Amino acid sequence: MPVFDSRSFKNHEQVVFCSDPATGLKAIIAVHSSALGPATGGTRFWDYAALHSGAPVDVAETRGEQDAVYDVLRLSRGMSFKNAMAGLRLGGGKSVIIGNPKKLGTPELMHAFGRFVQRLGGVYWAAEDVGTTPAMLQAASETTQFVCGLEGGDFGTGDPSPHTALGVFTGIQAAVTHKLGKTDMKGVTVAVQGVGHVGQYLVEHLLKAGAKVVVTDIVDANIQAVKAMGPVEVVAPAAIHAVDCDVFAPCALGGGLNAKTIPDIKASIIAGAANNQLESEGVEDEVLRKRGVLYAPDYVINAGGIISVESEVYKEPVNEAARTAKVLRIGETLSKIFTASDKEGRPTGIIANEMAENIIRHANEAKLAAAE
Repeated sequence: MPVFDSRSFKNHEQVVFCSDPATGLKAIIAVHSSALGPATGGTRFWDYAALHSGAPVDVAETRGEQDAVYDVLRLSRGMSFKNAMAGLRLGGGKSVIIGNPKKLGTPELMHAFGRFVQRLGGVYWAAEDVGTTPAMLQAASETTQFVCGLEGGDFGTGDPSPHTALGVFTGIQAAVTHKLGKTDMKGVTVAVQGVGHVGQYLVEHLLKAGAKVVVTDIVDANIQAVKAMGPVEVVAPAAIHAVDCDVFAPCALGGGLNAKTIPDIKASIIAGAANNQLESEGVEDEVLRKRGVLYAPDYVINAGGIISVESEVYKEPVNEAARTAKVLRIGETLSKIFTASDKEGRPTGIIANEMAENIIRHANEAKLAAAE
């Protein structure tokens, strides 16, 4: 498949393929941009071949690896945009480990992954993402110093999930104010797709604010956890996007907004924590705009987690008040995007992309000027 000319590879600085047969490690580290600082982004551990379980094993593995490459490239670009829009001193990068984390996620494999991260000498910093846990990243930190989101230590920032959820909640509030004219969440119905770590914290915020909450998840333990928080309605995973609600909050994997699902969406706002929610950016967000659905660009609304770990990368003491204040500014940023979209008649996703690209371009120009 084409690489340098592909849209997903565009403007990437570096992509590294990592293999350690002894532990079964197959990983890809993608650095999209270091213009604003060290490329920082989560490590996704996912069984991509399982998405093609109906195909022969060799075909499923090949297709799975192609999916992993596409995923890491889109995600790393998204991290560049996310960090730029959040005003962070961080560039954008991402890594994926291919395989089932329950079977392969051993300390030995994470040690091997850490050694590859260490070889990059700080160009890329790894953090937690789908499929990885704080314990896994702690194991990786035994072989590399370039891991963030750790518990303890002089600069450890801990689990980023609560800050991600706070940012998403703040973004939902901004969207509700802009679209519905409401200044509170009382009586607003929110359908949350996926109630893992981030989703559970988000549900807690929503219930406390008086919202009506509908949830789904493929893991029953997650459903039971949110049911214990308060009154929530539970629907099947295949039905969540079509719930009659005010806000649809995708908080699972990406690609859920596509030609198949969008016609069924009844929400007037889409605002959730999942990365790469649009199957094809510039396509689905325009369809949503024409339908009158307000879309909160995912990498803007879900930036709370990366905001929470910035100080760890720079070995600065944690200032909880300062990082919470920065997370809460997500709502202000989204409001500017929403207003620009209304004024220009263009999708919010395209508006956000252009804003992020301008920030990164100016940073690159400043770096070049300083080097001359």
